Amino acid sequence: MQWKFIPPRAPHFGGLWEAAVKAFKSHLKRVVGAATLTFEEFSTLTTQIEACLNSRPLCPLSSDPQDMAALTPGHFLIGSSLLAVPEPFTEEGIEGLPRWRHTIQMRNHFWRRWQREVLQHMQLRQKWLKQMPAVQPGDLVLLTDDLQPPQRWPLARIDMVHPGTDGLPRVVTLRTPTTTLTRPIAKIIRLPIGQNEVVVPTDGATGQ
Repeated sequence: MQWKFIPPRAPHFGGLWEAAVKAFKSHLKRVVGAATLTFEEFSTLTTQIEACLNSRPLCPLSSDPQDMAALTPGHFLIGSSLLAVPEPFTEEGIEGLPRWRHTIQMRNHFWRRWQREVLQHMQLRQKWLKQMPAVQPGDLVLLTDDLQPPQRWPLARIDMVHPGTDGLPRVVTLRTPTTTLTRPIAKIIRLPIGQNEVVVPTDGATGQ
């Protein structure tokens, strides 16, 4: 492994990760607002937010079509994905809550804001001026589910592709660790794969 460092006092050289820092700061300011937190509460909140940021899937962990795991930033930090204690996800207000519930709700509000922003960036719809990769059986995809609790990213493998009358993929059959689902491709996000891809022309209805 070869490491490359940006020059001192040049944060604009690190556009990708500096953009993540900017997103963290902006959402943190909106979530915390004028609330006064103790050191322990603020440390707990930032640690939980760090776990949310480092839990997002980047690419398939292996080429095995039976493997549902994805590589996350957490793998580079601790060697495996980050885990969180299962908690019910609620949208209740933070006024009048006990201090612990107050911290958890701020974490939930941050998760909802940041997750929505991440999914939008992962599912950008550019101008259809060039051919785009077609979804294929065996691809690892992320399901766009707004009801997932923090640090939960529902992943699935594509079992079958159902093309439309024009021959372009419109609907897919997905296999999760527990069940089989049918979803339009506008509701899935394929994780990055290799360079040798089959491409097909797309139009405005494909969601690619």
